[in-house]
Formats: sequence, structure tokens, C-alpha cells
Amino acid sequence: MRRYPRYASSVSYSFGPGPISPAVKALIWANVAVYMLTWLFPSLVLLLGLEPPAVFDRLWIWQPVTYLFVHGGTMHILFNMLALWMFGVELERLWGTRFFLRFYAITGLGAAATTLAWSVLPLPGAAQIYYGVTIGASGAIYGLLLAFALHYPDRPILMFLLFPIPAKYFVILMGVLTFMASVGAGGGGSVAHTAHLGGLVVGYLYLRGTKGIVAEVKYRYLRWKMARLRRKFDVHAGGRRDDWTRRIH
Repeated sequence: MRRYPRYASSVSYSFGPGPISPAVKALIWANVAVYMLTWLFPSLVLLLGLEPPAVFDRLWIWQPVTYLFVHGGTMHILFNMLALWMFGVELERLWGTRFFLRFYAITGLGAAATTLAWSVLPLPGAAQIYYGVTIGASGAIYGLLLAFALHYPDRPILMFLLFPIPAKYFVILMGVLTFMASVGAGGGGSVAHTAHLGGLVVGYLYLRGTKGIVAEVKYRYLRWKMARLRRKFDVHAGGRRDDWTRRIH
């Protein structure tokens, strides 16, 4: 991602959002720790990864949470943690640590729920998903990417690390590709497309669904209430006569 300075005469570029934030740092360390454990003890992948028969039949209800911290290789965890740092740091600064962690957990659980639901429904590739093991933080990462695009729609993101594209178009393109892959391959194969799709959808619903509508109603109500108070206390314009945007009490 690029940062644009205030004055064109001192143009400079920097990679990423800057110093790491507390929750992102903790998540990265947790992912690295679990990756090291699964590298030393590979059998833990079946215990901690998301396997529908284990959840439905053996009631291993921790798997929809623990699968987020399990990764299948160095490149897998490297790219996921890089994305977590690039998009998560600015979102944590914007939202605060508590809301950021809540959103991360909800999108991760939403991705798991999508995978579990797809595996038992008469959908393409359902059997492959049912008997497979889903691992990785990608579902939550896709949720963060969606949130980043909603808050910073025109911020450029390097597509395939080659050319910049505005975040809003990047997410739309990734969403279309993920949906097509989910329907075409049933989310099967080596990439958990259904989990990615679940992270995008749940992230959007959480930010723009019922909570978004309630927040908008509250905002409109507060504006209406402030307007009434201005009229009640005869708030009038201040400053220059031609400056109608300034107000004093």
C-alpha cells in the first residue's frame, strides 16, 4: 500500500501501515506458536483443523475457533500474517482493540459456519469439503479486507503484488473470483474458497447489516436532535457574515 505525503515536492513511499498494533501482534504470535506446534507434532492438524465429521459427530466444538491458527506451510502462514498486518493494523487503530478482535472472531467463526453448512447441503463439492480439513486464518483475513475496502475504498492495493487497484474494486474482484471458485469447485481443492466467501459475506453483514442500519438511524436521530436544540436555543451563525458554515452558541 502507498502513502501519499501532503506536499508533492517531498514525494516518498512506504510499505504497509507502520508499527504493529497490540491485537495484530498478539494474533501473529499466536499463529506462529500454533504453526510451530503443528510442525513439531503434525497430528495436531487433525485435532485443531476444521473437520465437519469431528464437529458434528464427535462434538469437537473448539475446531471452528482453533482452525484459524493452523497453517499448512511457511508460505501459507507468511502471506496470511502479512495481510493481517497490512490491513489489520489500520483497522485496529480505527476501531480500537476490542471491536477489532470481535470482528476478527466473528468473521472467522462465520467462515467456519459457511464451510460446515456447505458441507452438509446439496451443493457442488459438498462431500469433498465434508471429508476434508479446513485450516488457516484466510476467512478472517478476507473479512478484514472487506472492512478495509469499506473504510478506505480508494486506497490502492497491489493486485498480484504488481499493479495498484483501488481497494473497493480489489474486493469486488476477489469476491467474484471467490464466489465463482466456490460454485465451480464447491470450495474444494487445496484452497478453502467457501471459508473465504463466508468471511466476506459475514464481514459485510456485520458492518452493513442490522448493526449498520441501527447506527445510521442513531446518527440521523442525533442530527435531528441537534438541529432542534439549535433552533430552541437560537444558535446563529458566527464569524464572517459570508461564512454560513460556522456556528456559535
